[in-house]
Amino acid sequence: MNNKVKSLSEVVSQIPDEGAVIAFGGFAIARNPIAFVLEMIRQQKRKLRVYQIVAGMDTDLMVGAGLVERLEYSGGSLDRFGRLERINEAIDKGKLDVREYTGMSMSLRFLAGSMGVPFIPTKTLLGTDMLRILVEKNDDAVRVENSPFDGERYVYLKAIQPDFAVIHAQYADEKGNVIIEGPYWDVETAKSAKKLFVTVEKIVSTEFIKRFPEKVVIPSMYTSAVIEMPFGAFPTSVYKFYDYDQKFLMQYAEINKNKDEFEKFINEFVFGTKDFVEFLEKIGGIRRLNEILADPVYGY
Repeated sequence: MNNKVKSLSEVVSQIPDEGAVIAFGGFAIARNPIAFVLEMIRQQKRKLRVYQIVAGMDTDLMVGAGLVERLEYSGGSLDRFGRLERINEAIDKGKLDVREYTGMSMSLRFLAGSMGVPFIPTKTLLGTDMLRILVEKNDDAVRVENSPFDGERYVYLKAIQPDFAVIHAQYADEKGNVIIEGPYWDVETAKSAKKLFVTVEKIVSTEFIKRFPEKVVIPSMYTSAVIEMPFGAFPTSVYKFYDYDQKFLMQYAEINKNKDEFEKFINEFVFGTKDFVEFLEKIGGIRRLNEILADPVYGY
């Protein structure tokens, strides 16, 4: 049996210290791989090229910590709590090479990557300022050509096939079969990468997987490593496990407006903790986490 269960620090250490090409799942304030990102900051993985459909606190943390050199995404936010101010400031000051797409076009690029094809045609960006800016930047991921089949104009989007992808999910077995409960938007992201790392709330038996095969959205053949990390998306939400932490996100939405306050936060809660378990204890531990446990009826 191929056991893919590993520790978080061990998996993050597989990522080069500089220049990794990496994609992240998550969506605004849902299923962000926060535990993984905090360990990347501790291990100082720099000059990253990051791909993500919709960014959240995870990517804002990495940009604020100086890890990201280039970001390709469709935007993002802390939802109703605020903006990704570390990303916005880095863009405004020219410290981040950013390429902005629509959510649809990023999804299509990941789809192409997951299918192993070099590009995918679409009309979704035609006529937009977004496409104009990408063309002006000589972005090698977009070409506008007439189709040889119907003669019409299409945007040809380059597939995304990163070295690594990271997602957070509810369940996986030790072989790497992954179950995502509720809505998901990052399966193609996961399948596009050369190596997929999955943090999960709970590692289950393969017998459990066999009883619910229809729930497996990522088969083991795609997965390189599984890390059991309860509350690994905190303070963002995980359907059927816990809701987002409103108080924490409100606090972060104020902290990330100021570079000095953000650096204090990183020093205290990231560099000041040896791992994610200690981070959770520092922010309030089991008492605080119990406050956001999901309602068994509604899932949040």
